[in-house]
Amino acid sequence: MDLFEAILLGILQGITEYLPVSSSGHLELGKHFMGVDHQVGGGHYGVTFNVILHLATVFSTWVIFRKEINTILLGLFDKENKEARSFSLYVIISMIPAGVIGFLFEDQIDQYFSGNIPLVGWMLIFTGGLLLLTAMAKKTDKKLSPLSACIIGLAQAIALLPGISRSGATISTSVLLGIDKETAARFSFIMVMPLIVGKVLKDLISGDMNMGTEVLLPMSFGFIAAFITGVLACQIMLAIVKQGKLAYFSLYCLGVGLMAIVLA
Repeated sequence: MDLFEAILLGILQGITEYLPVSSSGHLELGKHFMGVDHQVGGGHYGVTFNVILHLATVFSTWVIFRKEINTILLGLFDKENKEARSFSLYVIISMIPAGVIGFLFEDQIDQYFSGNIPLVGWMLIFTGGLLLLTAMAKKTDKKLSPLSACIIGLAQAIALLPGISRSGATISTSVLLGIDKETAARFSFIMVMPLIVGKVLKDLISGDMNMGTEVLLPMSFGFIAAFITGVLACQIMLAIVKQGKLAYFSLYCLGVGLMAIVLA
């Protein structure tokens, strides 16, 4: 993988992380059709590269929601700020399904990030169908609850598969549960941050993260590209969710999914 390919994949990650079209699925498609090899020096780096790019968009999320995130963190220790404490609790609850499944089935999940294009195609079609359901959801102003946080967390766990949009799955699930769209988007973008940071720390401590000199430079450029485009894409996605136009992305997911299956 050269610098140009790394930058393109970084831009692709930054855009698709927030749009409900599956960033992991698009990364697999991008690497496949660009002919990017997952192996460098005998080591598998495909999953590591994906994690690094997702970490970049975590920083993008922090830039956009830094005030809210700081309030949430402080709310953990502030007994009077019940809203912040509740939101923090819901984030923790939402992490449990994906955390447990990711821990128990990490090796099996990693195998899906090695150019399994037909799987990506079918999962994109699933994402498209899920987004279509949001068009039928009734508009309500329900608040987050422990139960809804757990259900949204299950949607995030399913989105560990490449091709299922994490933001699409979690925001759509929130909307179908009747939660306010702006709250749904904010919760969706913030709830994934601890999981990605935890994944990076785990891989660094265990030595599973391949950060050899041959891939360090491309990953750095990919990280920067993903961060910059992520900041822009996050703001665009917030506006889209407020306008209730998630269903429009369903046609895109269906089309790309079918194309991936046919071309693969």
